[in-house]
Amino acid sequence: MASGGSSFGGGEAERPRPRPCLIGVSGGTASGKSTVCEKIMELLGQNEVDHHQRKLIILSQDRFYKVLTADQKAKALKGQYNFDHPGAFDNDLMHTTLKNIVEGKTVEVPTYDFVTHSRLAETTVVYPADVVLFEGILVFYNQDIRDMFHLRLFVDTDSDVRLSRRVLRDMKRGRDLEQILTQYTTFVKPAFEEFCLPTKKYADVIIPRGVDNMVAINLIVQHIQDILNGDICKWQRGAMNGHGRTYKRSLPEQAESSTMLVAGKRSHLESSSRPH
Repeated sequence: MASGGSSFGGGEAERPRPRPCLIGVSGGTASGKSTVCEKIMELLGQNEVDHHQRKLIILSQDRFYKVLTADQKAKALKGQYNFDHPGAFDNDLMHTTLKNIVEGKTVEVPTYDFVTHSRLAETTVVYPADVVLFEGILVFYNQDIRDMFHLRLFVDTDSDVRLSRRVLRDMKRGRDLEQILTQYTTFVKPAFEEFCLPTKKYADVIIPRGVDNMVAINLIVQHIQDILNGDICKWQRGAMNGHGRTYKRSLPEQAESSTMLVAGKRSHLESSSRPH
């Protein structure tokens, strides 16, 4: 699966692409991060565009899990490995990949198999795009990576809702209920409280209730549409207030029906099976 820029044919001279706008999307397990990203892509009509021509792509932090040792893999198969800890991610590879993306380069991203808990040999080619949504539970944890984002979104969903979603999702994958709940109480919940939730303060925009909050989604879509239209030319953080920081705001609690819905299929660079 690949995404990105178009080539200019005929006699038209090729114009340099603007540097991509990198948007981070964080939130707890099963908060709806990937669903929010997919809805944004759908509303912008980008999910029906050929991957070479896409102006917006989605990339998941889940692709950057470290290669496990034999002992770690055995624990993972028993639900005893902490995939929600910052140390579970290959931050160096993640930083290098995002840096190349921001520089407008075509990159290859890893493919991770959560059934075997292995990084596969095959990679996914990601072509340059105007806007890149990078989603994951800890995308704001590492400062070097956090500082690369031009906009930071945090999907804020009730913990009981997230737990029920996770249980239903993992049971559909054939996992045992007791193992699911043990992993949640042992690793997922403590890691959320220690590592993910504190990064909420770095968000520029907080989205209560995730994709159910169409008021928030539509405001973000309009902002991204302005970027795609070239109405926003500078990606520097703080461009709106001139002091190196953007204003944080929590988007509306009240959801409204959307008139911008565009039917489409799922389209993203996320593994089909996720640990959280």
